[in-house]
Order: sequence, then C-alpha cells, then structure tokens
Amino acid sequence: MIRVGLGYDKHVLTEGRKLMLGGVELPFEKGEAGHSDGDVLLHAITDALLGAAGLGDIGSYFPPNEPQWKDADSAELLKTCWSDVKRAGWSLGNLDCVIALEKPKFLPYRTQVQESIARILGAESSQIFVKAKTGEKLGDVGQGRAVESWAVCLLEK
Repeated sequence: MIRVGLGYDKHVLTEGRKLMLGGVELPFEKGEAGHSDGDVLLHAITDALLGAAGLGDIGSYFPPNEPQWKDADSAELLKTCWSDVKRAGWSLGNLDCVIALEKPKFLPYRTQVQESIARILGAESSQIFVKAKTGEKLGDVGQGRAVESWAVCLLEK
C-alpha cells in the first residue's frame, strides 16, 4: 500500500527570531514568528507525514495554545510524529518540498538542509529534495514579510 501526504505552513518573518529551515539556522536578520521555533519546512513535512498515515496534523499533536510548546525545537516535534508514523507500519518512499522565500537565497544551504531532514527521519539524503522559489516581489513572500513551505511525501506499507 502507498499513500501520499501534503503539508503546508506559513509564518510571518520578524526581527529578533532565528530563520530555521529544515532544522538548519540560516543567517538572516529576520526569522519566523511562531509558537515553536517556527520552522515552516519541518512543520510542512510533519503535516505531510501525519496526513499520509491518517494520524492527524501538527496542531493536534502540539496545540499552539499550550505553553509547553513555546519555542519548541521543530526537529524534536517531527521526530515524535515520525515515530508514531513508523509505529503504524509506514516507511518513507520520498519527500519533495518547496520553500517560498524572497531572501536569503536558499541554494547555498540546500544540501545541508536535505541532510538535516534525512538525519531527523533516519532516512537517506537521496529520499529528500528541497527547492526554493521567490515571490517575485508579489504578496507577503515577495515583500519579504513571510515564508511558506509545502511538502509532499510518499509512504509505503
């Protein structure tokens, strides 16, 4: 049996926060405003995996109104959810992800981010791909006010 999952997340960019993507801190003057560390890429991946396995979403696991998740490490949140997905008998075929971000340029960090995600999931780097797009100066992303991410996964049982 195979299943596909789709995840999405978006956060406002603000000064005084770290820019976390895929468990990697990218040097930039703004970061994601979020209840946890705001890593939109890991949040999208978490939702894709949970959705494909029929286990819920990141908000049902870690409600944003609960203080215990304030500034939580999104890599640890993903590990918790991935554990449940594997316990349900699923294994990862692959992940394909998109980040929408005007600045900074993502390409110099792609390999590091893909390797980080692979480590978090205990997967091979070849199973993970991340690409980036700009907002072409349009909308929240294009004006540098937000970052978005989409993730699609293939799970096998």
